[in-house]
Amino acid sequence: MATTASRQTCFVDMPFGRKTDPKSGVEIDFDRIYQEGIEPAVTAAGLQCIRGDREDSGGIILTAMFARLLMAEFVIADLTSANPNVFYELGVRHAARPYTTIPIFATIGAPPFDVGMVRAIPYELSQGKLTAVAAQSLRQALIARIRAALASPVAQDSPLFQLFDGFPGITMSHELTDVFRDRVAYSEDFRRKLAAARSLEPAEEARRALREIESILGDITTAERGVVIDLLLSYRAVEDMDAMIALIERMAGEVRDAALTRQQWAFALNRRNRPGDRDDAIAILEQLRREQGDSAETLGILGRIYKDRYRAAGQPEAAAWLDEAIASYTRGFEVEPLDFYPGVNALTLLLLKAGDEAEGEIRRLAPLVTFAAVRRGGEKSNDYWTVATMLELACLNRDAAMAQRCLPRALMLAQKAGEPWMLKTTADNLALMAARWKLLPEAAFIAGIEQALRAKAG
Repeated sequence: MATTASRQTCFVDMPFGRKTDPKSGVEIDFDRIYQEGIEPAVTAAGLQCIRGDREDSGGIILTAMFARLLMAEFVIADLTSANPNVFYELGVRHAARPYTTIPIFATIGAPPFDVGMVRAIPYELSQGKLTAVAAQSLRQALIARIRAALASPVAQDSPLFQLFDGFPGITMSHELTDVFRDRVAYSEDFRRKLAAARSLEPAEEARRALREIESILGDITTAERGVVIDLLLSYRAVEDMDAMIALIERMAGEVRDAALTRQQWAFALNRRNRPGDRDDAIAILEQLRREQGDSAETLGILGRIYKDRYRAAGQPEAAAWLDEAIASYTRGFEVEPLDFYPGVNALTLLLLKAGDEAEGEIRRLAPLVTFAAVRRGGEKSNDYWTVATMLELACLNRDAAMAQRCLPRALMLAQKAGEPWMLKTTADNLALMAARWKLLPEAAFIAGIEQALRAKAG
C-alpha cells in the first residue's frame, strides 16, 4: 500500500471558512467547496491534497505556504471573490512553475482581466453554497484536468513561461524545507530498500525484488517523481531493460518528457535491442536534441548506439556506422569538454578507424580528455567512470603499469556502485583495442584486463 509521502502533492490555494463576496454580497462557504468538490477530486486522482490552513509542518506558516507553492507538483487556486492573498500566491506559483497550476472560480463573477488568458475551471454556487450537482461537476472537471496532465505531455499554463522563451522559473530541493520532511524521510528509506534489492544474487532475484517494490508504489503516474527515477536507475543497475522501458511508458507525462528519462529510455532500448528498438532510441535522442540542444549525455548515448550498430554490421556499412559514432562522441566532448566520457570513447573508435586523419584527431583529443579526467581526480577518484577513463587512456597509451594501478580501484568502485554493467562497458572498449592491436605485444595485457573486468561483471 503506497503511503501519502510517496504520492505527488496538490496544494490548494483558496480562502478559508465563510467569506462575503465584495461584488455580489453573497456569503460563500469555501470550506464546503473544498470538502465536497476539491479534496475528493484530488484524492480520487491519486494525489495527496493539502490546504494551507491544514498545514501541519510547524515553524513559520509563510515558509510552509511558499514551499508548497514552489515545490508541489500541482496547485489548485480558487479565484472566487478576487481574494488578494490567493492572487498574490498564484503569481508566485506562475513565476516558479510552467505547468500544473489549475485555477477555478465560481460563476458569480468573471476572473479579473490579468488572469483572463489563464484556462480556469468554472463552478456554480447556489446562495453561496456548492450544490451536490455542482460539486460532482467540479470533481469531474478537476479529475480530468489532473489526469490529462499526468498522462500526456504537459502544456504550459503560466503566462510568464508562455510569453518569455527561456524563462528560468525556480527549482528547489525538498531537503531545503521541513514542509517536505516526510517525503525526504520516505525517499531515504525507499533508497535503502532499493539498494538492498539491488545487492541480491543472482541478478534475477534482484530484479524480482525491485518489481515487488514497484508494485507497492501503486499508480506510477501519481508517485513522487524522485522515487520513480530512483526505481528506474535501480532497474538499470540490475540490467532489467524490459522493466526500465515498461516503467517509463507508465510514467506521468512531465516525468517521461524529462531529458534524463528520455536519455535512459534510449539507453534501455539500445541495450534490449529488439527489432526496431535502436531506431526508436535514435528517434528519441534526436527529438531531444531538437528540443533542448546538444549535451554530452545525449550525444554519448547516441554514440553508443552507433558504436553497437558498427559492431553488429558487416562491410561496407560498418565503416559508415563507425564514422557516425565517432562524430557523436566527438561532438559530445566538444559541447562539454569537462565530460570525458564521450571523449575517451571517441579516442577508442578513432584508433579502430586508423589513417592519418584519425591519428591527427587522436593527437588533438587525447591530452584534452586526459586533462578533463585528471581534473576530476584521475586514477584516485571515487567515481567509477573517472577511474575507468584513466584505465582506458592507459591502455590507449600502452602503459601497462598505469593500467594495472587503475584496475583494482575500478573493480572496487563498480562493486560499491552495485552496477556491473559499467564493467562490461569498459571491457567492451578494451576488447576493441585488443582486436586492433592483436599482432602487438600490448594486446596481451589489454586482453588480460578485459577478462578481469568481465569476471567481476558476472
